[in-house]
Amino acid sequence: MKQSPKKSLTLKTINKSNIWDVQENDIFRMWSLAEKDAEIKDNARHYTDIISSAFDIEILKIDKPEIRKKFEERGFKIGQIKIDDSTKGTWAVKKRPILRVTDLTYENIRHISAAKLLEVIDRNFGGGWESLSQSIRDIIESGFDISTSTLPKDCVHSGMYNKKIADGFDVLEIPKGNWVESIFAKEKPEVERPRLKIEKRDEDELPEDERPEEDEDDIQEEPNFDEALDENTYRTTFDLGTDPNVDAGDLSDFSEDDE
Repeated sequence: MKQSPKKSLTLKTINKSNIWDVQENDIFRMWSLAEKDAEIKDNARHYTDIISSAFDIEILKIDKPEIRKKFEERGFKIGQIKIDDSTKGTWAVKKRPILRVTDLTYENIRHISAAKLLEVIDRNFGGGWESLSQSIRDIIESGFDISTSTLPKDCVHSGMYNKKIADGFDVLEIPKGNWVESIFAKEKPEVERPRLKIEKRDEDELPEDERPEEDEDDIQEEPNFDEALDENTYRTTFDLGTDPNVDAGDLSDFSEDDE
C-alpha cells in the first residue's frame, strides 16, 4: 500500500478516496480528537458512512474479553468510540482488503501500488488484460499507465521489456502456452485539473460589433391593453395544493446498553 500522507487526516477532512490512506488505529484517533465537536456529533452518520466505504465496522453490543478475542483473531482492531457523554460504544474495525479486481474502485485505485495492482490482476484466473471487463480496465487506467505485449516465451525479455523496466514500470508475466503476455503498469502522477473561469459580461458593456443581433422571431410585440376583456380572454386560477409534510429521521444510536 502507499504510505499515508504526512498531514494527518481528521473526520472533517476525510472522503471516500483519502479514507483508504488511513489504518484502523487512525479511525479511533480521529474520533477521539472530535469527541467534543458538536458538528461531528450532529453529522455522525455522514462520517461513519465514509469510514464504512473502506472499513468493515462491527459494533460490540456485548463487550466481553471472549467476544473481543474472536474479532481480533479475524484481524479487527478494538476501540472505544465516544460521541458525547451519553453515547459511546465499542467498535471492531478492519481495513477492507483489495484482493480481487472487483474490489477496485475509482476511490481506491490511487491508493495501491503498481505491484499490488498486478498481484490483484494475477488472481483473475490468469486470463490477462483482455479478460478484464471494460469497466474494470477504465478504473485501472484512471490511476495507472498500462501497456501489454504478447511474445513467444523465448523473446519476452526483449528491448521493449527492458525499456519499460528502466522507465519504472512493474510487470506481470502470464504464460499462455508457448507465448507470454506481459502487462506493464506504472502509477500516473496526480494532476490538478485547471478550472475554467467564464466571465459573464453584460451585453450593454460589449462593443457594438460584438453584441448579438436580435432575431425578428425573438422580438415580442407590446400587448394592447386597450382591448376589451371578456370571459374568454380573462381568467384567474388559484393553486390550492399544499406542500406534503416530510418527517426527518433521527440518527440511529451507535450502541445499545448491555442488558
